[in-house]
Amino acid sequence: MSVPSGVRPGLPLESAKPRNPLSRARIERIADRTVSAFGLVFGLQTLPTALGQLKDLQEPWGAVWMITVFGGLALTVILAVVQRGVKIAMAVLSVVYVAAIVTWPLIADNPAAFQTDKPWVWFLCSVFTAFAAVAYPLWLAIAYTFLVPIAYGVVRALPAGGGVGFELAALDTIYAIILGGVILAIIAMMRQASSAVDTAQSQALARYANAVRQHATEVERVQVDAIVHDSVLTTLLSAASARTTEQKELAAAMAADAIGHLHAAEAATPEDQTAVGLDRLTERLVTAANAFSSPFAVEVQDVEVHTLPVNVAEAVYSATVQAMVNSMQHAGGPEVQRSVSIRGGSPAATVEVVVRDDGRGFTESEVPAERLGLRISIRDRLAKVGGRASIESEPGVGTTVTILWPSADQNALGGTSAATALHDPLAPATATEAAE
Repeated sequence: MSVPSGVRPGLPLESAKPRNPLSRARIERIADRTVSAFGLVFGLQTLPTALGQLKDLQEPWGAVWMITVFGGLALTVILAVVQRGVKIAMAVLSVVYVAAIVTWPLIADNPAAFQTDKPWVWFLCSVFTAFAAVAYPLWLAIAYTFLVPIAYGVVRALPAGGGVGFELAALDTIYAIILGGVILAIIAMMRQASSAVDTAQSQALARYANAVRQHATEVERVQVDAIVHDSVLTTLLSAASARTTEQKELAAAMAADAIGHLHAAEAATPEDQTAVGLDRLTERLVTAANAFSSPFAVEVQDVEVHTLPVNVAEAVYSATVQAMVNSMQHAGGPEVQRSVSIRGGSPAATVEVVVRDDGRGFTESEVPAERLGLRISIRDRLAKVGGRASIESEPGVGTTVTILWPSADQNALGGTSAATALHDPLAPATATEAAE
């Protein structure tokens, strides 16, 4: 499969993701832990005041409310750490806090004590408005941020709450609303920003998936076009010009090979990155070389321990067979010496295939544009899988086609390690990898 631009072959796409991407889920975890820690800190600061006011409250209700509220704050921190049920705990505790405020006039045993000291529930008002901002929907959190401080202001103005009068009660109420509103605004903005990031990421992934599907379709189309040119069209031309028994046998063998190519193209997917052994590719190339009426001399070296992706193997095989077919059609008859050299793990590449003949040769610049064998069937096919094909020819001297994978140009850019190391356990490491 051709790898999208900007992604090195052999590296998982996850490696391109940021280490700590902004997302709604991550913001929620941060809010849970931060607000719960904020509540615990304020609770510890308020605890001495609550203990000091315990004697002015009716027993056992004063102690019950203290244990419930402060124990709930400690439990919320634990749940936030383990990320289990923290929002439910915050929602329940917010209701418990409202109940504590509403029932305060009923449990205040000595109202005169609260004329100078605020009831301890006041110091936790901002904590529970923050809990509501995290646990409730936005509309309900807004209502909580306004109504709960107002309820406290009413209690504070009553004799049981100290009877401080409207002005002082209103100041406490406004202060609590402002502080709770700031916390709510921060949480709401962070959620909105993270939701926008999630939406943008989802749209980007959808566009990328669509681009990948289009790319895969284009790769498949090019592959089928190349097969039609390399195998089907060449077979038809060979069959049409076959006169001798050997030529007819060659055409029949090429037809069987073309049918196999079409079946393989139908069954394979562009995402197929299965590794195959270079020795298996070599066996196929040797069989193809021996099937020609004028067999190629085959030289094989170091192919037992190397592997390469299946789509690369198909590209190398098809390009090599096309080079041999070109030699048979254009280089001359049986008097021409032809050879195929297959080498694994050369200094230049994981696989190197050289098709050589001493036939007629040609001048590449004079090849007509409509002749697609060199450009489409050999060069472009190798380039699409990260390989390279070089063609050297001279009239009267012969032609040499050298097929390399991965391309030496990629090696120069440091791209060998990703593609080669994944499929070739013996590929040498780059200097950077060696240092790591």
